[in-house]
Amino acid sequence: MAHLRTRRRHALLAVPAALALTASLGFLPGVASAAAPAAKAKVATDGPLLSYVVNTGTERGTLDTVKKAVGQNGGSIVESYDKIGVIVAHSANPEFAKTLRTVPGVTSAGATRTAPITPAATTDVGKPEKVKLPKGFAAAAAKAAKSGKSAQEPLESLQWDLPAIKADQAAKVNPGSRKVTVGVIDTGVDDTHPDLAPNFSRSQSASCVTGKADTSPGAWRPFDPKTDYHGTHVAGTIAAARNGIGVAGVAPNAKIAALKVSTAKGSFFYAESVVCAFVFAADHGISVTNNSYYVDPWMFNCADDADQKAISDAVNRAVQYADRKGVVNVASAGNSNFDLASKKITDASSPNDTKPGSRDIDPAKCLDVPAQLPGMVTVAATGVKSLKSYYSNYGLGQITVAAPGGDARQIPDAPAKDGRILSTLPDGEYGFLQGTSMAGPHVAGVMALLKSTHPKSSPAELRWILKAQAKNPGCPVQAPADAPCVGTKNINSHYGYGIVDALAAVRG
Repeated sequence: MAHLRTRRRHALLAVPAALALTASLGFLPGVASAAAPAAKAKVATDGPLLSYVVNTGTERGTLDTVKKAVGQNGGSIVESYDKIGVIVAHSANPEFAKTLRTVPGVTSAGATRTAPITPAATTDVGKPEKVKLPKGFAAAAAKAAKSGKSAQEPLESLQWDLPAIKADQAAKVNPGSRKVTVGVIDTGVDDTHPDLAPNFSRSQSASCVTGKADTSPGAWRPFDPKTDYHGTHVAGTIAAARNGIGVAGVAPNAKIAALKVSTAKGSFFYAESVVCAFVFAADHGISVTNNSYYVDPWMFNCADDADQKAISDAVNRAVQYADRKGVVNVASAGNSNFDLASKKITDASSPNDTKPGSRDIDPAKCLDVPAQLPGMVTVAATGVKSLKSYYSNYGLGQITVAAPGGDARQIPDAPAKDGRILSTLPDGEYGFLQGTSMAGPHVAGVMALLKSTHPKSSPAELRWILKAQAKNPGCPVQAPADAPCVGTKNINSHYGYGIVDALAAVRG
């Protein structure tokens, strides 16, 4: 899957396999006789049917030329994002990307996957464990909440993460504006969940799985509630309503939109889907996006590989477009305990949609997309003791801020007793998960509060306010041997600028 920031889950989407594959670029050596025109070379169609991104200039003439070349080389256009110069295409021509790279105006082109399209990864660690409560706990908590004897939601006493960033106090000052929507780019969101339904925005939701937005009713919901739970869990952390039911979100009055990007089988997060989601968010008034995944099938996309470069280029164009349109983008840092500032990282999981192999990559040349793209708020995870979670990626200059992501090795006091993060699951349920996938939504929620407090501020201004307000505990006295902490009290490799502060966000 699009590694739910460890093992994001991936799924393949149903796509018609038939393609009109004829003609060639039409460039022939020499001068053809008018009486005997040279025959056009036949385009091969015997390769696997793959999805491609073709990145071009945005001038009309360039776009027209490139679109024509796509068809002449056995490609069919799924969607063309002309504003950013990204064309999504399918082709069974083994030479499709190589040939398109020679077309004037094309800056990069490449396959977005290594597995063929078949009919129809995120960053959590492990599977969700549904809430197991003492007999009568939920009923008694709900009764207390409704009677006014408790200011908490029925299950809020199990949410150690809210007081860790003062989100419980912030809710009393400003629970978030209804004019602020957080787009959850993920596996889909169950908008029928009683804790999410009050804040869900259908008009700003869509499925982008094919690379083209589908806004039909319910398209944004998970394919399978039993396996595609990730997006619903993320959404609850961001903005579960304070309505006397279940849990509370960091910004309980903000709106939530679902932008489903994971495939139906395997839950893969491919570039064309992610590009669609960022463009849709930008064009539909979404204020913040949460990205708890990496773009499949490569954990890191290296500039010296043509396909991987095309993936990075396409997603970056979409991210920068969203940023220019006023969207603040938040991403999870990943769950491999990698030092993203080191000189070498061994990636043994890519490509994850076929047969992975081990490769040593240079983090300076190979990026975790979208987490390491310019303008991203990159989030590391902490546990109940405010220490870096054992699995969280880190790195000086690579982490923007930190937030609770859970850590089963850091156990809170009663009544929580579980060091992971409690949130919503499909079909009206609740469960515990841990991962930088859970840390990112806390920051997205704080960003929603910041946007509510500073509605006219730009994404760059909001990022600086977030960093200025974060509280940095400094490097621990005894950092783990496999994750040394370097830097200062103000900026270091474990926390970036610090752990986010929801109360400071609403106080202005």
